[in-house]
Parts: sequence; structure tokens; C-alpha cells
Amino acid sequence: MDLTVVAMCSAGIVFLLIGIFAAKNDIAEARKLDKIVALSNLCFAIPLAVFGALHLFGPGFVSDIVPDYMPWRMFWVYFVGFALIAASLSIATKIGVRWSGLMIGIMMFLFVAMIHLPGALGQPHDRFIWTIVFRELSFGGAGWILAGNAMDSSNSQGKGMLIKVGRVFVTVAVIIFGIEHFLHPTGLPGVPLEKEMPTWVPGRVLIDYLTGAALLFTGGSIFLARNTRTVVTCLGGWILLMVLAIYGPVLIVALSESDISGKVVGINYFADTLLFAGTILALAMATPRSNLATR
Repeated sequence: MDLTVVAMCSAGIVFLLIGIFAAKNDIAEARKLDKIVALSNLCFAIPLAVFGALHLFGPGFVSDIVPDYMPWRMFWVYFVGFALIAASLSIATKIGVRWSGLMIGIMMFLFVAMIHLPGALGQPHDRFIWTIVFRELSFGGAGWILAGNAMDSSNSQGKGMLIKVGRVFVTVAVIIFGIEHFLHPTGLPGVPLEKEMPTWVPGRVLIDYLTGAALLFTGGSIFLARNTRTVVTCLGGWILLMVLAIYGPVLIVALSESDISGKVVGINYFADTLLFAGTILALAMATPRSNLATR
């Protein structure tokens, strides 16, 4: 198996163990649905490590994404790889998250401004590029939410601003993705990209409709401040279930292929959706239990 694939899988497993060890007390002390919320840092950190390993051990897969006007293209590929690994370690262990979350958010927003948004404006009718734009904005927003959650109450203004901005980006992505699930009900659930759900999945159209309805219902709950924490947590749990039940087998099939690119794509889809689940759970963690407080 190619070194890139081994490195990405190994990074995911290592940071899974690190995240479980760091979150075990929070999971044990949490009650009911809050046990799912306690997985937010874990779900967010693992994909960052996987993508970091891709940059470090498979730079050829990402070097073409670096804008042509950027000097030292390979330097930026490796720099981002090390930054992702460092941020993943910080978020998984919950050490210095106020800085790592902030910087991950800035990095994602720069990716949108420098890479994805110009591409989307150049191909305005390509829905997949726009999906990537809103996906990256939601990831950046989640990074700022994690940073805001990690800040102490002495800086309440900065804490509140980071969480509010992050909530806006995540909510917009949730609503747009929900609409996409109804318009294209055969794609993989969660982040509606090109790859479609395998035909062996029973009721695959129904799953997409249920996912789309859950996304739209969550968006409405956030706007109306009605049982928001519970609804957002349930959505995060549903996306996490989709990662395990659907993306897991898709990943196994991809790893059995002889083509290295197919393996990398399978890992990326799994990690992308896991990161989206972590994004939703980060929003749940930042949502007060009281609707009055949310308003």
C-alpha cells in the first residue's frame, strides 16, 4: 500500500486514541445527549490529522491547489501539513484550543478567499465548488466556535464574537446542504459532493431525504431558538452515524482498490464528513441549554 495511504490511516488511528484518552473523563461525566457533544473535539481533530498527513506524505495530491501567484508552492504544502497536525494535537488534547481553533478558522477562511471562492466565481453553475466553499466556511466557523468555547469569561466580548460568527457560517452551510439533499437525493449524506451513495445501501433516497430534513429542521431551530442544543446534538449524532454506517464501508471498498487516487479519495470523503460531524457538535457545545439564554 502506498505510503500516503498508510500515513493518512495511521494519523487517524493515532489521533483517535489520543482524543479518546483526552475526552474519556468528559464522556464519563456527561449525561444523556451530552455524551455525544463530548465527542466534538475528537471528531474535529482526527480529520485535521488525516489531512495533515496527506500534505506531508502525499504533497503531489494537493500541490496543484496552491494558487499560481504563490511563491514556494511546496513550502506552503508542507507548512499547512505541519499546521494541521499541530492544530489536531491541540484540539484533541484540549490544550491551547483558543489559539489553535482561531488559527484553523483563519486558515479555512484564507482557503476560501484565495482558492475556492475564485474557482466558484469562475464556474458559478458548478454546485460542487460552491459546496466546498460553504463546507470550508463551516469548518472555519467551527474552529472559531472551539476557540470561543476555550476562552475564559474574562474576555466575554471576544468569546461571544467568535461563537456568533462561527454559528452564522455553520448555520448557513447546514441550510444549504439541507436543500441540496432534496434537490439531489442520491448523493452521500452530510456534505453533498460528487460521489453518490452506493446502490447496495437500502433506502438510500430515503436516507438523503431524512438527512436533508434534519439539516433544515436544525437550521430552523437555530433561527427560532427552540430546543436548539438538543436538535443540533441529534443532527451531529446522525451525521456521525452516517460516517460509521455508510462512509465506513465506502472507505473499506476504496482501500481495496488498486488505484492510489481512489484510496485517497475514499479517505478524504470519510474524513470530510467526520469533520462536518465535529463541526455540528462544536456548535452544540457552544449552545446554551436554556432557550432563553440562546435568545
